[in-house]
Amino acid sequence: MARMSQKLIQTQTQQQVQQQRLSQQQMLQVKLLEMPLAELEENVLAELDDNPALEERHDDLDGLGKERGEDDGTLSGSEGPEDERYEEKTEREEREEALDNALESLGSDDELPAPDSYVASRSNPNADYEEIVWGDTTSFYDKLKEQMGVLELTDKQRMVMEYLIGSLDDDGRLRKPLDMISDELAIYHNIDVSEAYIEDVLHRLQTFDPPGIGARSLQECLLLQIDRRKDSRLTELMREVVERYFEEFTKKHWSKIAQSLQLTKEQADVVHEELRKLNPKPGAALGETLGRNTQQITPDFLIDTDEEGNVSFTISQGRIPDLKVSPSFNDMVNTYKTNKHQMSRQEKEALLYAKQKVEKAQGYIEAVKQRRHTLYVTMKAIINWQKKFFQDGDEADLKPMILKDIAEKTGLDISTISRVSNIKYAQTRWGTFPLRFFFTDGYVTEDGEEMSTRRIKLALEEVVEQENKKKPLSDEALSKEMKKKGYPIARRTVAKYREQLGIPVARLRKG
Repeated sequence: MARMSQKLIQTQTQQQVQQQRLSQQQMLQVKLLEMPLAELEENVLAELDDNPALEERHDDLDGLGKERGEDDGTLSGSEGPEDERYEEKTEREEREEALDNALESLGSDDELPAPDSYVASRSNPNADYEEIVWGDTTSFYDKLKEQMGVLELTDKQRMVMEYLIGSLDDDGRLRKPLDMISDELAIYHNIDVSEAYIEDVLHRLQTFDPPGIGARSLQECLLLQIDRRKDSRLTELMREVVERYFEEFTKKHWSKIAQSLQLTKEQADVVHEELRKLNPKPGAALGETLGRNTQQITPDFLIDTDEEGNVSFTISQGRIPDLKVSPSFNDMVNTYKTNKHQMSRQEKEALLYAKQKVEKAQGYIEAVKQRRHTLYVTMKAIINWQKKFFQDGDEADLKPMILKDIAEKTGLDISTISRVSNIKYAQTRWGTFPLRFFFTDGYVTEDGEEMSTRRIKLALEEVVEQENKKKPLSDEALSKEMKKKGYPIARRTVAKYREQLGIPVARLRKG
């Protein structure tokens, strides 16, 4: 008995597996939710072609029309403002202009304008955020993920890389600090990885095309592109200029660079010309891969603020038609329900086919409605949270707000809010912004007051701009000046934000 009992213990195993799988309908809803308006338009038209049981509605019935109780977020038939004329230029001219603009905006800085600076100048009607053009709104992410599929990655590396891709700005740059990414991965995705681990994954991402993708500064962006060139004396000189004489390069002090490298004027001109061919915005190139027929971003939300400060919004419908299930297919299904015992096998098969198509059409219509509802409640919560900004357009009025805040306000999952805010845009009186622009971290002072880090950074930039360039302020002095302005932040916090803004240390700011 003892031996038998021992045998039973050795062979008996117990395994408990908990799995959560999304239904087909849930997967469809997630897929549609992630799509920006332009991609959804294409998807709806493709579904109309593919499913004969799905038709356009040409009357004023409910269909995909106004959702009762959603007065501020109803679908609008308007397409938004007409596309502004996009001046045709050659790719080389565009890159040269972009590089010149980037360098001019740097001064002694080594960063392109941060994503926080979309509203940098409301007095300029041609601000960058109003002139972004795209050929394919999904190519930026899809093409990077396609390249990711070629690498041999662990599950953890794959998740980290996907998060890095999602954190890239529209120009392909990574401006979010690695320590912040590490914290977000731990908080929102339960992935505990070090900054060194993330940086290792980032270096692999930086091997993707186009060259320069995933760079954390303009300098790194240019060096990544130079590293892809064939080894030559010209390539060595280009690297030396960007590595050792980057400040002179940004200020266009070519005579000084030529003297330091012992180059003739003709040689310096050749190096300069080759450097001008580099692309400071590699992410934009991914949007141009399908040709020059680009179009202006189609905003998913149209937000209006009246003179009294009341904010309302509509969800843009674009070219998406109202949908309905084909009456003839519905009739066939009803016939099957009442006469299925009197039908031949062939008739049953035909009617089963009709039933499947009708169910698919109903599911698709429901998924589009669910997408609209989710967009509505999310945008309403964002506007309520950031109402001051929508009233005056002042970036400094953006309050600390993270995905979790909106998830709690709406009762939706954080991943759902993340999908809504990804690759979607809102048109306001102050310009057109990606939804992620409205999300900003908070900083809690010693007195327990929470401030937007973006507001603090704007104030810090202002202090640096107004300093005496002959005697630039140290981080300690900057901390004292910030405290005078009502931003009591410590010296180490000043240093952290200064580095994130790409502002050099005091000795390098000396004019």
